[in-house]
Amino acid sequence: MRARLVVFPVKGRKWCFSRSVDPFASQTPSDVTPTTVRGLWKKISSESKPINANAELLVDFISDKMNKSWAGLEKAPEGSIKNRIHGLGLKLLARVKPSEIFLKSISKEVTSIQVSYPPSLDPRLVRRRLRHIALSGTILHKKYLIGSVTLLPLTSAFMVLPLPNIPFFWVLFRTYSHWRALQGSEHLLKLLPNQTDNADETNKNNKKPQSPTCVLLPSEELCRLLGKASEEGLDEETIVEICKLFHLNKIDVLKYRNLV
Repeated sequence: MRARLVVFPVKGRKWCFSRSVDPFASQTPSDVTPTTVRGLWKKISSESKPINANAELLVDFISDKMNKSWAGLEKAPEGSIKNRIHGLGLKLLARVKPSEIFLKSISKEVTSIQVSYPPSLDPRLVRRRLRHIALSGTILHKKYLIGSVTLLPLTSAFMVLPLPNIPFFWVLFRTYSHWRALQGSEHLLKLLPNQTDNADETNKNNKKPQSPTCVLLPSEELCRLLGKASEEGLDEETIVEICKLFHLNKIDVLKYRNLV
């Protein structure tokens, strides 16, 4: 599967890295996660898969349960405890960095990437920035993953209280999120060609084809929209236009612009 990535500056030296959302994407039957513990155990025991594949299945199972629980909180009546918990969750989610969301979107199913960028940028710089965000992700999210796993036993102690154990479920979500971001960082590094600037110059002069796993395509339409930027960066109206054109998540793009 080929993923379309969009890279462009949003404010000064702040760049946006986002993946286009495919409105026609759907799960295949083989990718459906078991909905019960019995179904999970049956799938693990009946299929001779390596340990890391079974761990991935377990993580997907837990993630599916968390998503269903979150959907239940979202439908809770206004003013109820569940509704207040949902509001608190939204505030916490708003603090998640957009780079983490981007790295989580690079799943193991992605076999190649197509990078759209404004032609005013050097393609070598675009690729270096992508490699930098992927390399930084492998370091940061590995550290945060270890920290989150360490906190799980501590927050589980709150289970004895009659109230919902919000700290435990938040740490559990952060553990899953850092795991996915780490996996995405490592996978993105594999997809990006490891070439030096000298090799880039040689390929440019000889007009050799790009790497089959990473194709950089300049976008004149994106360049035209970026021409509307002021000293304060892109305004929300322009960001909405870019998001509609490339099927991006507006909230994630705005997070890049508003980063301190």
